[in-house]
Amino acid sequence: MAAPPDPQDQLLQPASPGFQWSGDWGEGEDEAVTPTEDMPKQQAGEAGRGLGAGVGPRDPGSGPARPPPVAMETASTAIDLLYWRDIKQTGIVFGSFLLLLFSLTQFSVVSVVAYLALAALSATISFRIYKSVLQAVQKTDEGHPFKTYLELEITLSQEQMQKYTACLQFYVNSTLHELRRLFLVQDLVDSLKFAVLMWLLTYVGALFNGLTLLLMAVVSMFTLPVVYVKHQAQIDQYLGLVRTHINAVVAKIQTKIPGAKRHAE
Repeated sequence: MAAPPDPQDQLLQPASPGFQWSGDWGEGEDEAVTPTEDMPKQQAGEAGRGLGAGVGPRDPGSGPARPPPVAMETASTAIDLLYWRDIKQTGIVFGSFLLLLFSLTQFSVVSVVAYLALAALSATISFRIYKSVLQAVQKTDEGHPFKTYLELEITLSQEQMQKYTACLQFYVNSTLHELRRLFLVQDLVDSLKFAVLMWLLTYVGALFNGLTLLLMAVVSMFTLPVVYVKHQAQIDQYLGLVRTHINAVVAKIQTKIPGAKRHAE
């Protein structure tokens, strides 16, 4: 039996056709520029890359552009964490999230922040006093115990700020573009699906509070991807049946509701 595909490769590949929330994502692929005698190959490559540059829509009628490189790097790091490729690193992140969320369910945000700061200060002050006493007894001159960390450069450069700002701008523009499309009913079927989702969330909100939902989401994020990799064939089979049934229902709705037919058809 063939090995399951790499989830990171699937993220970078175009999505397969089928049941989709929106139909205007992924537009604006980079075009190849053929070098000519008057244009060196290096300039042609830069021109080709420039066609896909930007963090927002190219024009009012086009969809959002591709994510900036920093967003792709962040997605790659998140995938490594969620698929437990480094068990120690993922365990630390997962445990920290659970500890923080459980603390927030028992105490207020102010109390949790204050207790965490006190715990960190207690550890560092105690270690500093211990090392100072040890140096005085042993008559050594090792210096400050945190000297290495104090000398580390932790400031963000202008280039890093620009990259993170571009990433934030991309997600803000994409969210605003999608919300405008849904609330102004650019596609009736998508707006109806969004309305049904909001209606279902009213019942979910009545049963769970925000912290409980966030805790469930974190646990699911760190468990479901691993379960999917181990049982990919069975899960894909059932998801295919559900997707076929949903597509059939959506097709019936499109035939009965005036104006619900997609523009692409």
